[in-house]
Amino acid sequence: MTDETLKIRALSGRAVTVPMERPMKTAVGTIPAAPLVLIDIETEEGVAGRAYIFAYTPVMLRPLVAVVEELAPLLVGKAVAPIERMREVEGTFRLLGRQGLLGMALSVIDMALWDILARAQDLPLVRLLGGEPKPIPAYDSYGVIDPARDREDIERTLESGFRALKIKLGDAGLEKDQATVAALRDLVGAEIRIMVDYNQSRSVPEAIRRIERLEDYDLEWAEEPVPAEDLEGHAQVRAAVGVPIQTGENWWFAQDMAKAIAAEASDFAMPDVMKIGGVTGWLKAAALAEAASLPVSSHAFVEASAHLLAVTPTAHWLEVLDKARPILQRPALIENGMVTPQGPGLGMEWDEAAVKRYAA
Repeated sequence: MTDETLKIRALSGRAVTVPMERPMKTAVGTIPAAPLVLIDIETEEGVAGRAYIFAYTPVMLRPLVAVVEELAPLLVGKAVAPIERMREVEGTFRLLGRQGLLGMALSVIDMALWDILARAQDLPLVRLLGGEPKPIPAYDSYGVIDPARDREDIERTLESGFRALKIKLGDAGLEKDQATVAALRDLVGAEIRIMVDYNQSRSVPEAIRRIERLEDYDLEWAEEPVPAEDLEGHAQVRAAVGVPIQTGENWWFAQDMAKAIAAEASDFAMPDVMKIGGVTGWLKAAALAEAASLPVSSHAFVEASAHLLAVTPTAHWLEVLDKARPILQRPALIENGMVTPQGPGLGMEWDEAAVKRYAA
């Protein structure tokens, strides 16, 4: 089958709440389970594509399903041509803007359309994009931890071959931040990379004060120390501390990334495929990063991110925050601390029994 024959027949969304192996505690709250919206796009020719949205909170599940399904009339009957479809919706929503729920819905639709194109040719997406399936260095992503209480989990992470892990900070005072990082460094040793994430919870002066106290622990990066939209604040923190600054998971489409690069807001880039514009948006972001010599890491969405990092010239780290594992027939392939993209397409098949079990 050639992709020229493919036309969109239907689009649907389903809400699920999936249990997480490790509930994610952050400086601004706890996520006990993953609220996801599953997207299915069917074609007249019988090839179907799928992807999912992380809704952050169950409150957003019903609105997200509604937004996705209300977009169907803009797509049904048209060719599976994600770049053209994204160009059309950019014009349609020019006055409204594409942030928030709409941006998430457009991004996931783009992902599902690319999934269809690759499946039609029985290829993993990475090959359709001109790359090769290869192992991508990954880090295990934790929430707020207690190094003593969570010791066994951390040791399992290391035994699994991970050479890096990330923890959340900022839920309490500076002394706790420092004690946590010091204990974790003692536990994992000098060779394991440690990332810390403040989840936008600090002011600029407080972020500088805290990160300065962590400089002796050889951190890979400090992530989103101040509100994501405060690009100048990120740049101020970056200029003042000796730890590299990471941001990007809240950039909306490549335009936000261009603004962050111009502001010199970070040492690294972390686009989120659900906010950056799906596969189409990620490819634009990867080009910007290459031009700016910014190492690119992923945020969540381990299945799609493995394909995209494999074709990203400045690929850095893949985040393993495996929210969809319980509802997939073939979860992400993680071996020796690395993730290899699977196919066909994005490599995701719903486990319908699990989807029914976790239906929201």
